[in-house]
Formats: sequence, C-alpha cells, structure tokens
Amino acid sequence: MSNIGLVQIEGLAPLKTEERKQSKVMLLFPPEWVPTAPYLALPSLTAVLREAGHTVIQRDINIGMWDHFFSMEFLIWVKARLGMQLKALQDKEKAGALTERDSSQKAVVEQAYDVDVFDLAERAEDAKLIVRGERFYEAEILEGALNTFREAMAYISAAYYPASLVFYPMESNLGYRPGVSKEVFACLEDEQVNVYRDLCNQLVMPEVARERPDVIGISIGTQMQFLAGLTFAKMIKDTFPQIHVVVGGNVITRLHEDLVNHERFFTEVFDSAILYEGEHALLWLIESLNGQRLIATVPNLIYRDESGLHRNTEVYTEKTAALPLPDFEGLPLDRYFVPELIIPYLATRGCYWGRCTFCDHGQGYFDQYRGMPVQLVVEQIKALRDKYHCRHFLFSDESYPPALFKKVSQLLIDQNVGIKWTTLIRFEETLQDQATWDLAAKAGCCTLYYGMESANERVLNLMDKHATKHVIQRNLQMAAQAGIWNHVMAFYGFPGETFEEAMETRQFVLENQPAIHSLELFYFVAYRHTPMVRRPEQFGITIHKQEEYDLPLDYYYTLNDPSTLSCLDAMQLCEEFYKNDFHPWAVRVNSREHVFLYISKFGTNRLPQIYAQQTQPVGSPEGVSGLITWPVARPEGDEGMSRVTSHEVG
Repeated sequence: MSNIGLVQIEGLAPLKTEERKQSKVMLLFPPEWVPTAPYLALPSLTAVLREAGHTVIQRDINIGMWDHFFSMEFLIWVKARLGMQLKALQDKEKAGALTERDSSQKAVVEQAYDVDVFDLAERAEDAKLIVRGERFYEAEILEGALNTFREAMAYISAAYYPASLVFYPMESNLGYRPGVSKEVFACLEDEQVNVYRDLCNQLVMPEVARERPDVIGISIGTQMQFLAGLTFAKMIKDTFPQIHVVVGGNVITRLHEDLVNHERFFTEVFDSAILYEGEHALLWLIESLNGQRLIATVPNLIYRDESGLHRNTEVYTEKTAALPLPDFEGLPLDRYFVPELIIPYLATRGCYWGRCTFCDHGQGYFDQYRGMPVQLVVEQIKALRDKYHCRHFLFSDESYPPALFKKVSQLLIDQNVGIKWTTLIRFEETLQDQATWDLAAKAGCCTLYYGMESANERVLNLMDKHATKHVIQRNLQMAAQAGIWNHVMAFYGFPGETFEEAMETRQFVLENQPAIHSLELFYFVAYRHTPMVRRPEQFGITIHKQEEYDLPLDYYYTLNDPSTLSCLDAMQLCEEFYKNDFHPWAVRVNSREHVFLYISKFGTNRLPQIYAQQTQPVGSPEGVSGLITWPVARPEGDEGMSRVTSHEVG
C-alpha cells in the first residue's frame, strides 16, 4: 500500500482547456433509489467534466429501472421467464428430484404464472400516467396507482425467487448480505436472484455498446445501490475490458478501509475507486488516463497497477463557491414519478452541527462543513429554475443552518423567486420566533424534516444534540402554525436509554401529534464511522466484529449495563409502536416528494385526504398494510425488521 495518512491539499495545477485531451465519459446512477427526483451526484460531476471540455453521457438507470419494470414489454418478458422456470420445476417433479426449496419456488411461480399479465401491464402503464399527471392530486387514485406498482413488484419478485423486490420504501432484498464480500461476489454471478444482471443487459449494455465511452463512472451513494452498482461494473468490465470503470459515492468512501484489502474488486469488478468528493478527482483521473497527469498524484483515489493496490495520500476538498451549476442535461427529467419536476440543490457540504454521536453522515466528506454565500445560493436557484422550468426544489443539505434558513427565506421573498422547497433542519434555540417560520412559509417552504431522535433531555445530551423538549415543541408548533408540514424522525434504544425514557419519546409524539404531520420511528443502529463506535467504552457498549462481515457499515453491539434497553428491546418497542400507535400518521401517498407536492398544490398542511381513513392499528388485519410512506411493522409471522437470512455460499 502506498498510503498511510491523509493529507489535505489546496489544489492541483489545472490544465488549460486547449491542453486537455477530450474523453467520452458515461456516468451511471444505479438502482435502488426513490423514483421521484434526480439525484445530485451525476449532475455535479457532469458540470465539472463538461466545463473541462469532455463529452459526458449521464444515465439515471434507477428511474430507467422503474419505468422499465412497469412496462408491457418487461412484464411480458417476466411472464416468459416464469414459464421457463415452471417447466424446469415440473420436469424435476416428474423425475422425483424436487427439493423442499424447489417446492416452495414452484408454488410461488405457479401463482404468479396465473396472473393476467396483460391486465397487470395495462394497469401499470396507466399508474405511470397517474403519477406523472393531474390525477396524482386525487389521493384515492394515487393510492391505487402505488398499489399497482407494488402488485407488479410482487409479480416480478416471483421470477427472481427467493428475492423480495419492493417498490418503496427501498427494502428490496436479494438474500445476499452486502457486508460479506464472499456473498457479494456470489450475488454478482447469480442469474436466478440478481435482477440487476437482466437490467444491465436490457438497459445498460446496449448504451455502452453504442456510445463506447473511454471511462464509465458509477455513483454508489447508498447501501441499497451497492449490489446493483457492482453488478453493472462487473458486467461492463467483463464485456468491455478496454473501458476504465471507476466507482465512487458515499458507500464507497465508508468502505475504503476494507476495499484496500480486497484486490479482487479491482481485478474483477472495477478499475479504481474515488473517495470523498469526486468532481475534480474524477477530472484528474481522466487526465491521468490520457497521459497528462501522473496517476499517483490524483487525490481521493484507490487504484491498481502491476505492482498492486495503491491509495493516494492526497485528499482534495471541493471549493463549493467555485463549482459550476449542476448540469441535468441528458437526464430524463420528464420520466420521474411526479407531475411536476423537483430538482435537488445543495448549498452546504457536511453538517454545521457535526457533533451527534450516533451519526456517520459526515464520513462522505474529509473536511466537514462548508457553505456558500446566500446571494450565490439564490442566484443558482434562479438559474436552475429558469433553465429547467422548475419551481420545486429539494434542498439536499445534511441539516439547513438556521442563519442560512433565515437569510435564504428573506432573499427568496425580496427577489420574488417564486419556488417551493423542502429540507432537513435541526431543532434550534435560535428559531423561536414565529416571524421566522412565517417568513420561511412565505418564501415557499412546504415541508421540513427534523432529526428529533428522542424527547428525553438526558438522552439528547448523551447524543450531543443539546436540544430541549421545550425548544422541540415550540419549533414544531410554530412551523405548523405557519402552514409547514413537520416530519419527525426518532429512534428507540440509544445506548444507556431506559424503558421509561423511550416511553417519554412515545408520549411526546402522541401528545404533539397535531403539530407532527408525519413520523418515522426506528431503533438504534451502531454505524461504523460514528463517535460511539470509535469510543464504545465511553457509551457503555461492546462492539462485536464478526470475521465474515468484512465490508461492514454497522456493527452488532451489546450493552455493558443490562438494565437499559437492548437492541432487541428497541426493535420490539418499535414494532409495537407501529402496530398500536402509528395510525394517526399512516398516509396513503408514497414518498416525501409526493407529500411535498400535495402541500405545494393545496397550500396547507391540513391534508386529511392523504391519510388512511382507519381506526384500527396499522399492523392489524383491518388496518393499513403496505400503504405507508415510511417504515411500518409487518403483520405477525413476517420477518419484520430482523436481519435477512442469507443464501448459502460455499
């Protein structure tokens, strides 16, 4: 290995545009992600590469997948696949060679094969028209469309048995654990279960063959994209060995300590990996491939040559105010599952607070928080609004700083920008003035997402959040009064939390339900790159690292004090909350962006039509099952929230 420590550098000598060799670059965004808006990674990379004179083809394979899945063409293809599988299983049965697993598969395949695929496909095609048109705003019709998507995914799943492929939230499960490299490599070759192999053959490989790019970059931002992204990379590398395949994104950054121990990834799956921010690192990698820069000088890079794997010592941090406007040209902006385009925008990088002991979001950045001047933020928003005829924006910041929140709101009003927007925000002492919330609402703020985590102040202090219950309550009440939709995220089981303290969170959300319009309640997970995992003894936990988990993003842990809530206790409380208490927040629409558009359309946070009309608990047979925007407990007998059972891999 060539690297020990990380050293930040101010920059590398830029090549003049006329000195650069021009390359053709294809950028891919793999499934699975929400189908409601483009993701910012590709447009950010594209802008820098195009500014430098390179040809860029950017492809959102995620929205391509959803569009393809819910088409007559693909569903008929699935019917044929089911037919071939059924014949093979029937032949095995005649030969007396049917195993118990084969019998289970046969039952699933037979049931799916009996489905009227033409009826399903026609309804799926119409469901796409619904989510993209005016019928979207009729909640009952939208709910029917979303249920059709779920029905189609169940049908597709049968053809990839025992995979469970779901529409939303992102919970598809191929039965391979992404934290175990042995299973990852097995999954990449599994033609029965790995649906992304067929997607790659149908959506990606024809484009690669037609365009013949010099470099392909694959952005893997979330763990749900890991297996799809690596599947695409391996299949491209196998078929087009002359193309340099580079991966990047938050998940790749979080796994960098492990990737350097797995040379097989760099020989079989991809050629190089970019860590942290990728705009200029990718540009300089392309220049090195063109012989205009030494590859050993490219920052943020892991690569392999004849002498082995190397991780370069330099880390480059982007200067946010100097970056070009994200470039969405080439993305299918009319194909997202929304009636009005929503564009993501990032004014800051990292989190201005950056202290929460359970959080690892900052791992994607080597340097923590950086922001842009408010005048530049509003100028760029106006430029994006005008260029793409878009008036809905998703501010994708980790947590919107209070000072920027106030200044952006004022400037949006002063300049009559006329947009609607949503973002994530912290509960803050400095946001205790009703005029601040009224200003934000007037400036187009429709929905806000808060990481409350707990309503117990002792636990909040352990988390280093330092919010008080009074401030939380006041912020929620003021935002609601201004007409903003409040979405609250919390979790049970922070190490050291008692049962009584967890119940304080439950009681708080129930009592403040009128000001909390939607809610997510999780259980604590010990993410690998958090202060807690780095200093477990300080938080009273013992981390258990399992040898087979050689690509871990989180760890199993136990508590040193058995009198507090265990992980299992927290999971159980979470299940009970969704079964018994969640029904006031059970909504019929599908995602955050859909709620955002409803508020924008109807101009109020009072939207009784988007809630499920029910009095029974969510998990009961009479209650809503599977229609919830955010995670919901399964009925008795389902796996619920437990870890997946993995395929046997020898």
